[in-house]
Amino acid sequence: MSTPLYELRQVERFYGSRKALGLEHLKIKSHKVLGLVGPNGSGKSTLLRILAFLEIPDGGSVLYRGKSALSREEEFRKEVTLLLQEPYLLKRTVRENVAYGLRLRGETPQLNERVREALLMVGLEPSDFLRRQWYQLSGGEAQRVALASRLVLRPRVLLLDEPTASVDVGSAAKIKAALGEARKNWGTTLVVVSHDFQWLY
Repeated sequence: MSTPLYELRQVERFYGSRKALGLEHLKIKSHKVLGLVGPNGSGKSTLLRILAFLEIPDGGSVLYRGKSALSREEEFRKEVTLLLQEPYLLKRTVRENVAYGLRLRGETPQLNERVREALLMVGLEPSDFLRRQWYQLSGGEAQRVALASRLVLRPRVLLLDEPTASVDVGSAAKIKAALGEARKNWGTTLVVVSHDFQWLY
């Protein structure tokens, strides 16, 4: 039996005295799509931040590719990226927003080609969008640029928190197509929180 990508056991997370997450056992296999559903306050977003190695649980164990994540968060974070419900864009052009992660990691060879590829994946024509400023985008366009800035990294794991909550039907379809392409091309594992059951299904 192959080692799961993630394995979490007895994971707990508290904010003050409030228990935000209590998870007995969870395995996530590589190259799969996992949908997370549940009421507000049930710990879905907290779980995503733990899976992204942005938060450390207060109890339990988190294994990633069979290795304990404890003290390895920075190393593992290079393979995982998180897209939040509200897109946060830098006050720069679309090109610079999408390229930012590659520059940060020193992955500048073929930067222009990778940026164009990521924009095309989310259905944004590079010739129309590369030079646009962040404030010239609609809500759906901003969310797709934010997704492109994750896809350009070709992540092993892509975590998404309500990716279609504030976009129109057309943008939701483009987001779904881009996620399918990432899984097909790179074997990206997808973990998606969504209240849109039809889209998630």
